[in-house]
Amino acid sequence: MKPVTWFAPAWAFLCGSVASGALSWGVGDLGRTLLGTLLAGPILVGLSQVINDSCDREVDALNEPDRLIPSGLVSARQVFITIGALAVLSIGLALVLGGQVALLVGIGMVLAVVYSAHPIRAKRNGWIGNGLVAVAYEGLPWLAGHVAFAPLTTQSLIIAGLYSLGAHGIMTINDFKSMDGDRVSGIKTIPVQLGAWGAAWVAVLTMDLAQLFVLMIFAVSGRWVVFGIILALFLAQLPLQRKLIADPRGRAIFYNASGTTLFVWGMLAAAIGIR
Repeated sequence: MKPVTWFAPAWAFLCGSVASGALSWGVGDLGRTLLGTLLAGPILVGLSQVINDSCDREVDALNEPDRLIPSGLVSARQVFITIGALAVLSIGLALVLGGQVALLVGIGMVLAVVYSAHPIRAKRNGWIGNGLVAVAYEGLPWLAGHVAFAPLTTQSLIIAGLYSLGAHGIMTINDFKSMDGDRVSGIKTIPVQLGAWGAAWVAVLTMDLAQLFVLMIFAVSGRWVVFGIILALFLAQLPLQRKLIADPRGRAIFYNASGTTLFVWGMLAAAIGIR
């Protein structure tokens, strides 16, 4: 279930909750937020990761043969039981948070299958696959967090879409680690298609474009404090991006721990600014 992957959607749900303007410090609201982050992170992303690992057993046998499924430490029966249990739990918790949240959860579950499973297996094309993951990891959780507390607003929807666009770049950076195995397996990630240097440029430009549009929104509306915070976080990413471009494969993990962290703090600042 890869706990390291749980943070992004859980954080996006929190940002959406804040963007709703209806989140309070009451026990009830904090409980709903905790339930939503649990749903978005460990449960739904855990489900998507199990599905992906199951469908990727041949690729992982080349890239990371020590993983549980290709190494044989986890059986097909265990995978099936885990997927079933997480799917039931996902739907149940989503219904507790409301019908609109349940609808978004259902869309996310469909995207997880479309991304990983044959015959569609959208991950075979990095442009499409990364787009699906970006929407599922950032956009849908943000929207779910918002509608769990209040009706969705146009500005929240637009900013969720922009950060989903930026997340497309993050997904590209994540693909550097498996370039060799992906190339052999015929999975056309963006690094495989463009090479490491070209993919690094695509990744950082995508992330930067999304943040520049967010900055534009707050500048036009005259919310200068939020604008200044997001701008500072954006500018701090630029020297880190230069290091990534200089050595994409060697610096990918470093950038995810530094530049991507600044990116997601900008998300929270934007969510607060919507209120």
